[in-house]
Amino acid sequence: MATLKSINNSPFRGLGGKAYLFGWNPVKWEWPELDDDIQKLKTTGKLEDNWSVISHKSIRPGDRAYMIRLGVEPRGIFGSGTIASEPYAAFRNGRHYYRITIALDVLLNPTKQSILGMDILKTGNLAAQNWTPQASGISIKPQLVDELEGLWLSFLDEQNLFDI
Repeated sequence: MATLKSINNSPFRGLGGKAYLFGWNPVKWEWPELDDDIQKLKTTGKLEDNWSVISHKSIRPGDRAYMIRLGVEPRGIFGSGTIASEPYAAFRNGRHYYRITIALDVLLNPTKQSILGMDILKTGNLAAQNWTPQASGISIKPQLVDELEGLWLSFLDEQNLFDI
């Protein structure tokens, strides 16, 4: 369920801001608390989550974030939010990488709800973007940010996912 109040309240629409794509592959990483997280966002209007980010040198708080499901169908955008922290270093299995905190404003369960599918993302101008990245937190091409935000907001509106 989306928690955005209306399409017109999106702070990103038409601003030409920076946006990043964060990939989730349920084959590689399960998300057993996804439904609980969706409920928390719906109930409280707040949900922050930490994600790996490859574009750690350019990403900043306030930038737009989109979550994309990869690996298995349905594949496509299932969430969005705002970058809520500076990148910070993390270590796992002897490997150094960066993470970021994202304040989610929309989170959908791809197995229970419609998501903005690859069939739409890979058409028109948006086809210029890599929608199946090997690393999470890649930059979305600047010339596509406004179009993607408009498409996402229109999709959410068509799905009646706005609390107006």
